[in-house]
Amino acid sequence: MSPPPDQRTDPFAPSRFIGRWKGASGTERGDAQTFLNELCQLIGVDQPHDHREKGLPADDYCFERPVRFRYEDGSTSPGRIDLYRKGSFVLEAKQSTKRQKGGDTYDQLSFMLEGDGGGVAVKERPRAKAVASSWDVLMRSAKRQAEDYARALDEWPPFIIVVDVGHTIEVYADFARQGKNYAQFPNRNEFRITMDDLQRQEVRDRLRDIWTAPLTLDPATRAAEVTQGIAALLAKMTQSLEARAKLEDPTQKAENAYRISKFLMRCIFAMFAEDIGLLPAGGFLQLIELYKGRADRFHHAANDFFDKMDKGGHMAAIQADIRRFNGGLFREAITVPITEDELGLLEQAARRDWRNVEPAIFGTLLEQALSERERSSLGAHYTPRAYVERLVVPTIVEPLREDWDIVQSDAIGKFLEGNAPAAREAVKQFHDCLCDTLVLDPACGTGNFLYVALELMKRLEGEVLDFLKELGEPSEPLRTIDPHQFLGIEKNPRAVPIAELVLWIGFIQWWFRTRERAVIQEPILKDFGTIKVGDAVLAFDREELLKDDSGRFITRADPDATKLHPITGEAIPDPDVRLPVYRYVSPRPAKWPMVDFIVGNPPFIGGKDIRAELGDGYVAALWKSRGKKTDSIDFVMYWWDMAATMLRAKGTRLRRFGFITTNSITQKFSRRVLERHLKAPKNPISLLFAVPDHPWVKSGRSTGRRAAVRIAMTVAERGEREGQLAEVIGEDQLDTDQPRVELRSMLGRISPDLNLGADITATNALRSNEGMASPGVKLHGDGFIITPQQARAFGLGRDAGLEDHIREYRNGRDLASRPRRVMVIDLFGLPEDVVRQRFPALWQRLSETVRPAREAQAAKSPTADAISYRENWWLFGKPRQELRPALVGLPRFIATVETSKHRFFELLPGSVLPDNMLICVATADAFHMGVLSSRLHIVWALRAGGWLGVGNDPRYSKSRCFDPFPFPDATEPQKLAIRTLAEELDSLRKRVLADHDFLTMTKLYNVRDKLLKGEPLDESDRAIHEAGSVGVVHEVHQRIDRAVADAYGWPADLTDEAILARLVALNAERAEEERNGLVRWLRPDYQAARFGEGRSARKEAQLEADLDAPTAGRPGLPTKDPDLLAELRRTLRGIGRPAEAKDIAIRFKEGGRATRRVERGLQLLAAAGVARRSPQGWFVLSQ
Repeated sequence: MSPPPDQRTDPFAPSRFIGRWKGASGTERGDAQTFLNELCQLIGVDQPHDHREKGLPADDYCFERPVRFRYEDGSTSPGRIDLYRKGSFVLEAKQSTKRQKGGDTYDQLSFMLEGDGGGVAVKERPRAKAVASSWDVLMRSAKRQAEDYARALDEWPPFIIVVDVGHTIEVYADFARQGKNYAQFPNRNEFRITMDDLQRQEVRDRLRDIWTAPLTLDPATRAAEVTQGIAALLAKMTQSLEARAKLEDPTQKAENAYRISKFLMRCIFAMFAEDIGLLPAGGFLQLIELYKGRADRFHHAANDFFDKMDKGGHMAAIQADIRRFNGGLFREAITVPITEDELGLLEQAARRDWRNVEPAIFGTLLEQALSERERSSLGAHYTPRAYVERLVVPTIVEPLREDWDIVQSDAIGKFLEGNAPAAREAVKQFHDCLCDTLVLDPACGTGNFLYVALELMKRLEGEVLDFLKELGEPSEPLRTIDPHQFLGIEKNPRAVPIAELVLWIGFIQWWFRTRERAVIQEPILKDFGTIKVGDAVLAFDREELLKDDSGRFITRADPDATKLHPITGEAIPDPDVRLPVYRYVSPRPAKWPMVDFIVGNPPFIGGKDIRAELGDGYVAALWKSRGKKTDSIDFVMYWWDMAATMLRAKGTRLRRFGFITTNSITQKFSRRVLERHLKAPKNPISLLFAVPDHPWVKSGRSTGRRAAVRIAMTVAERGEREGQLAEVIGEDQLDTDQPRVELRSMLGRISPDLNLGADITATNALRSNEGMASPGVKLHGDGFIITPQQARAFGLGRDAGLEDHIREYRNGRDLASRPRRVMVIDLFGLPEDVVRQRFPALWQRLSETVRPAREAQAAKSPTADAISYRENWWLFGKPRQELRPALVGLPRFIATVETSKHRFFELLPGSVLPDNMLICVATADAFHMGVLSSRLHIVWALRAGGWLGVGNDPRYSKSRCFDPFPFPDATEPQKLAIRTLAEELDSLRKRVLADHDFLTMTKLYNVRDKLLKGEPLDESDRAIHEAGSVGVVHEVHQRIDRAVADAYGWPADLTDEAILARLVALNAERAEEERNGLVRWLRPDYQAARFGEGRSARKEAQLEADLDAPTAGRPGLPTKDPDLLAELRRTLRGIGRPAEAKDIAIRFKEGGRATRRVERGLQLLAAAGVARRSPQGWFVLSQ
């Protein structure tokens, strides 16, 4: 064939292209690259060679793009993608040259179907009709190959394209960019493009967009714009209706809100049904137009219209028959009179195109439109669909697709053996399973998670039904996935009908995209009642209003109530809005229905906020129902705990659950919930997917508390399995409808702190660190803080003894930025009458500033802490009794900011009183500061501490970061080297900060961070670099890192995971030593007397004697040399640090008696280059 003319300017190009390739010979159709080049011409995009000629990276758009497949054992193998365009697609052709050369895993399948024999033994050749459709099986195989290639790339392209040259082009999309759910695009009816379809301009335009602007084809993005516009009209109309109703009868606010929301939901569904084709074209709009100029009568006509939708029948006003909808939405007669302006708004809404409204966000926006409190922020915060899919896919779709893979394989085998009926039956049974699958969202809100689950399952169902058709099934099954399979529990009664509406709109949209509208049976809406109003956590017999001793009802402040500040105009809490307090009779855990999958995002309420948000009565009932006090865990963890308990139960139906939680799930108290289930001795569960820190709702404008939320995602399954840990490595456009969040995934066992590798949550607090670290004081009253001028006025420097009670004060901001130079009144240890008599001015200040606030808080929320604070009003809320003796007599101590972008430690004068947001280490020795400032400890602290807040700032927790950390058992010369460097670092930073007012520690470490990453410095960075001597700071840090690594006896260039593995192993060894009586105190002079209790006094000689004794219950040393050497190598690797022969010997039952034999074995390993000797002991090189 001769080359075609330029098809981009040829009006006859589509016909010529189609004629050329439809009539091509088998040999010509084998030339996939020519076909694709000419397709590029047809749709008006560059060919791959054009890309190279423009000087763009060749591998970004090319034929035969090389990739490497990586396997779990670390090995790799090469592969080549037929056609690849970065950020757009992976394309595989059935006629790929690699298939023709026999280099593809599917060549045997191709030969078996199209050749004259070979392959597996076949009982009976498929009939001609079956062979004619066998290319669908090959295309299916080519799709899987394309998915494998996509997995080998450094991105998940949004599209996969599979081409059968001269026949079809199949398109699959995954806009969530997870690589787990490439589904037919745009739907089941249109994903397969035939040669004749290329005559249509819209098809060619779609292909061009896949090449050049793939993300613009995301239907969720387009639908979001339509949906927000519609919701804005509804919000405006709701506001008008509610304002009039309030004027007419202000006592019926709740009733009016119910009637208005019900009326609008009926209008919404009528407009949707009209545009989708379930109502006569223009029927509802026609009714609106009939009553323009007499809007005061419209509600009568609307009631008639809705009555006909409920029962079905002829509607005289529009002279048309109406189908029967029913379902409960139209059952109740509701009258809502409207004005001409409101009718005009309704008309505007009715003229919008409702076919493509996006159910995934429509429910949230509709709830906001109907809510007086949230209407002002309409569209400012909702969950983008991509985020919802990120959880729904691994929770529900992934296991269903894994099942489907097995069924397809089985069915193909039966088909090739000539048993097509058995193949079809296997697929039908799987389809039945899909139609029986139940999904629960136990905090479903307006149903967006349930809707996305429904749609993704419908996409899978479409593939199943297509495959069934390919296998020769003449008709589709009558059963189908529908809303009855999607169950919800929601406390907000207004959200429940919205959730039901969302599911039905989504189901009907999908039906009409894939089936004929006449097939849908009446009543069109079924009253399944699967979305229930209720509390998903707490069940009880009844609520009773609480009264005080005088018989008055007890109330609490409404945490969501706000009013405008009279001067600033900003929203501030409104203390006058009160809520009743209830007692819950017979509280008990709520029961959930048995389902296959649970998914959702329960309320984001922190543990410390539960009482303020839900009230004392609810909290008391919650604790009573669990039989324990659980006030420190986030509220969402009750859902997590209930789902995990269901998953572990014997005979459970539940397969997986997935929840959105705040990213504080890795913090101490919430993490314990995960630990209890992941580390259970019986029936443990595993995390199959986790994102420790992820942005949440769209928040482009001020949205109050919602804007500060960062979330974690977790998906769990029974058994002990590895999982996929996804780390956010890039965020952009978070305030748009198409946020971009880039993830990097790793595979391994996910621990309760949502990390891979060494399980740092399994470490133990060491006695050697006991009593050395603590947060600073927590004031609970700003009246304690004074300026130096006020301190002098109170008598500081004049009155004897006052210097012990007015002290310098530092908080986290003082260390990270610039010190405020404030002081604090500290009366710890003094009774109130002594304070009043000795320091009357201080007593009066605190009585007037601190005391009233504490009394008010105790009255508002009479917790044990609040009452204690009220009774001891002149003292700090948390005076830190345990920290004070540790600091006595120290000229200085170490401090770090609890939550900070950068982890740095510095020495503070002993005269300073630290704030609660500082973690203090009670030692004046710069050696300890050097170890804490080293990379080894920073890596440990980042993994152990987790993150907090929207800034994703690392948190330094005393209990997780300091208490279990094993300090090196350094020699005196090693200590001196580290001490000297730490002193240099501390004095250098203090000097540059004192010399330059514009510098802060945060700025210094911002620039150092760029140096570490090799990023260029801008003009501002260079100014900080020069003034702050950041290059010197960086050099000293690197020297500290090397010195500390030497003190441990480890290489200085260990990876982060290697560091953690060694520190976790060292923690376990130190804990074992301490159980045997050897405690390596950090400050023996202070700690041994206070915490030793005689146990640390065991002498080294006694310990040596113990080591010589055989140890029962431990493995014996192998008797044969090869086995012995292998065991010694394994043991050394497990220890992860240098060890002497005697340290290794005690790990075996022979104990210290085997030391000489172990030493000999280690020398043999050294002779072979497997092991090496350092001053600290024997070690093996990392694998």
